[in-house]
Amino acid sequence: MHSAATPGLTFRDATDADVDALVVLIESAYRGDASRAGWTTEADILEGQRTDPEGVLEVIKSRDSRLLTVERDGLVVACCQLEHRGDHAYFGMFAVSPTLQGEGLGKIVIAEAERQARAAWGISEMHMTVISVREDLIAWYERRGYRRTGQMSPFPYGDERFGIPQRADLQFELLVKKLG
Repeated sequence: MHSAATPGLTFRDATDADVDALVVLIESAYRGDASRAGWTTEADILEGQRTDPEGVLEVIKSRDSRLLTVERDGLVVACCQLEHRGDHAYFGMFAVSPTLQGEGLGKIVIAEAERQARAAWGISEMHMTVISVREDLIAWYERRGYRRTGQMSPFPYGDERFGIPQRADLQFELLVKKLG
């Protein structure tokens, strides 16, 4: 789907054929030295993987989820998970290519994700969880209309599928946005 507001971008649901490219994108946005090219890196708080092919494929195959994939000139440059959870949608697995961060692409993607979640499921609220020590990232979401709830959930210490924590104080905070 193209739109006048997003010239050169194509938004579509991921397919099995996208798994490898999506894993590379997500890993590059959050882990390792490559992630330091952007501002969303978690390299200082987590080592190891952010996701794997099985995790990405699980989202693609889930009946209640979509993995919105964003292409520019035929290359996957961003993605996000949308999951229908009754009266709200969950927003996750958000990644923008580190070399494109800071150009406004993330704002476009999150706005389109919100629009698609409202249109597809008629929901009025979007939820997400963010590692609570990621103050810069939380501030970015707040500028997009999300609010901190103070509701925390534990980080899955010991489950290396989510990374290897470099700090003992990691937890997730629920952020919520009412959609108009």
